Amino acid sequence: MLRVVMRMRWRGKVGEYLDKVVRDYGVAHLSLIDPAKVSDLSGLANVARKLAEAGTDAFLIGGSIGVSESDIDLVVNALRESGKPIILFPGNVNGLSKLADAVLFMSLLNSDDPYYIIGAQVLGAPIIKRYGLEPLPTAYIVVGYGGAAGFIGRARPLPVDKDELGVAYALAAEYLGMKYIYLEAGSGSPQPIPPKYVRSISSAISRSYLIVGGGIRRSDDAISIANAGANMIVTGNLIEENPTSAIELIKAIKHR
Repeated sequence: MLRVVMRMRWRGKVGEYLDKVVRDYGVAHLSLIDPAKVSDLSGLANVARKLAEAGTDAFLIGGSIGVSESDIDLVVNALRESGKPIILFPGNVNGLSKLADAVLFMSLLNSDDPYYIIGAQVLGAPIIKRYGLEPLPTAYIVVGYGGAAGFIGRARPLPVDKDELGVAYALAAEYLGMKYIYLEAGSGSPQPIPPKYVRSISSAISRSYLIVGGGIRRSDDAISIANAGANMIVTGNLIEENPTSAIELIKAIKHR
């Protein structure tokens, strides 16, 4: 019953909630959980509570390989008692779950495959409507390393030394009406997207929120990216590898 109440609390209100977090604190933190890498659900629930207490603002659930809807359902239930909204971060149509609160409705803008630009979205849209999920329109742009997301999505990662390409993609996304622009360095990236690159894009856009993820393992890097204009920062691998460091990173962002 508690899980049902918590789910209903966030339905249709996640976008408004993220607006308020960014408005009040300048930057939001999103914790990314890959269901394919979760083996201990009770342990995940415990870590999620600690991340929430440290100040993470929402949970993203998704992965590029080996994810099924039943896997996602189990992870959503484990995260629910954290009290934070749960947002799907789907790599494909199989990344949807009726138990979540919202979904990053993403188009991988620099993919060479139309499927990841619009095909998967057409297939997923009726399911999202049927499940009652709140769609958060998102431009997904792979930069630099790319990782599994770039490989599976057949993206041509944008070079980190060509800010003007990132600016052009971000402006196109904003002009198309996308509320969120997600710069992705890739899971496991050896380094995050440079603050200079983030600043170039944040300075160019005016109506979209800028999300930055991939390779962010150090508090100093997270703070530099936030100070460069990122509205939301995503950490994933760090939570898997060292939850204590992830908690310290979240606290550093919130108290920068």
